[in-house]
Amino acid sequence: LLEPEFERLTIRIGTKAGAYWPHRFVDDKDAEETLRLFDDIVAAGRHLAIMGHYSHPVELATEASEKAVRNILNTGAVIRCQAPLIRHVNDDSKIWADMIRRQVKLGCIPYYMFVERDTGAKRYFELPLERALEVYNGAFRDVSGLGRTMRGPSMSATPGKVQVLDIMDVNGEKVFALRMLQGRNADWTNRIFFAAYDPAAVWWDDLKPAPFDDGFFFDAELNEMHLAAMTAAEGPVPVNIGRKEPAGA
Repeated sequence: LLEPEFERLTIRIGTKAGAYWPHRFVDDKDAEETLRLFDDIVAAGRHLAIMGHYSHPVELATEASEKAVRNILNTGAVIRCQAPLIRHVNDDSKIWADMIRRQVKLGCIPYYMFVERDTGAKRYFELPLERALEVYNGAFRDVSGLGRTMRGPSMSATPGKVQVLDIMDVNGEKVFALRMLQGRNADWTNRIFFAAYDPAAVWWDDLKPAPFDDGFFFDAELNEMHLAAMTAAEGPVPVNIGRKEPAGA
């Protein structure tokens, strides 16, 4: 990846190590080797982004975690911080505001607040989208502009990366206002659209189109993508060439 023909590439490394084992970048047996690799990547002209998963401010409050952040940043890499919103762990705007301020103070960039994925032990950790929006807005209001680089609440769902923007009344209907941060089709990116308000909705699959819309704007194209993917997975349909099927086949 450091060869000249790959100069156009940027490199992302997603890791939780800075939170649960910061010594990975401080005094582990291969810490120096790891940091030297980061140095080499940046020296070769690549943009190296460490996607740091920090879910609570205490993960950034130890001497080891602060040292790990400094060591990574000293290589020229950038640390962008992201985390899911987790009930019983960080479902409070004050916790997020504190975490964002710590990230900025250390030189990190707050990046994403994710909605808990619909997998694993999600029922214990999930929050209604309405509550997720309240937590995000509360934290956003409580930090300076330097911390307002964090986007959310965001769902990495089938059509793309969908952000919950607001709850509002449109044409007399209460709806979620949503934004496609990144879609399966690049033309969908940054499109605003609406879903019917549902106080129990916790994930994308719980949402339905707004009552005044026939469907989501991408539905037809997404269905075509699914069909094409299924056809490709099944392989070409067999065709008989130069042979007749027996009568009654």
